[in-house]
Formats: sequence, C-alpha cells, structure tokens
Amino acid sequence: MKYLKTALSVVFLLVLGGFIFVWMQNELEFKEELESRPPPSELHPIVAKKQDELVAEAAKIGIAVVITDDFRSNEEQNNLHRQGRTTEGNVVTHAEGGESYHNYGLAIDYALRLDNNDVVWDIERDDNGNGKADWFEVADIGKKLGFSWGGDWRRFKDYPHLEMNFGLSISELQEGWRPEDVVE
Repeated sequence: MKYLKTALSVVFLLVLGGFIFVWMQNELEFKEELESRPPPSELHPIVAKKQDELVAEAAKIGIAVVITDDFRSNEEQNNLHRQGRTTEGNVVTHAEGGESYHNYGLAIDYALRLDNNDVVWDIERDDNGNGKADWFEVADIGKKLGFSWGGDWRRFKDYPHLEMNFGLSISELQEGWRPEDVVE
C-alpha cells in the first residue's frame, strides 16, 4: 500500500510537471509571437471610423473640426517630447516614443476650423452660438463615440487629445498586444 501511494504521487508529479512544461512552452512561444509583431504604422481602423464620425457629428451642430494629428511614429513622438526641453517651444507631451497611444494608432488630436479656414485651439470659443464652448461639445461627442478625452486627465490636461485604448495599457502595447481591428 505504501509503495502504491508513492508510485501514484510520483506519477501525479510527473503528469503535473508535464502540464507545467507544456504550458510554459506555449507561454514562451506566445510571448515570442507578441514581441515579433510589427508596430502599427497607421491609425487603427475603428479609431479612423470614429474620427470621421466625430467630424461629421460636430458639423451637424455647426462646429468645424480639423484633426491635427493621428498616428505618430516613435521618431515623431520623440521630436515632440524634446519640444520645450531641448528644442524651442512649449512642452506638449510627457510621452516619449512608444509611450503614447498615438504611436499605436489609437489616438487623435483635434482643433477648431474657423470660417476663414484658420485653425484654432481656443477652448472657450462658441462659434455655433449655443452658449456652450465648442471645444467641450466636441469632447462630449468624442466621449459618446467611445473616446477618452485628455481634458479629463487629472495631471497634464491634454485638451486636443482623444484616444481609444481598447482596455490595453501602454506596457501591453509595448509587449505586442493589439486591439482587434474589426470595424463595426
């Protein structure tokens, strides 16, 4: 009886070890597959569709929106990050290359276009004359479409910024995770 218990324990441990070995092999292969995925090079299709809807919905209430930025390469992001630090201009981002949702095609920036085609970043304008700041009306439209708005951030308010992270953190995106690109 004692030998039977010992034999069963050994068999159990061998089977368990085999399962753990197979699981670890699968995890390593999956991690390698994630890391080998090329970085995005354009705006995510769902974000692109929602961007177009944002512009159209704003136009319906008399607000002309212009998208000033969308997908950004790591090099472009690093150039923006240097602004106000080692190059002229104001600090406009705290994110270096690979640390922004723009680098994964999941963010856009907007501004307002005036009747004379000038582009402004005036968050207090009310050109449609409804008593509400156009900028915040656009942000509300974006939120209804599923975007998160940088103006809601606690620390660094990024009023032109809208993003869809699809539940993925920057570190997950850096690891190679990507949102599905099925357009609704």
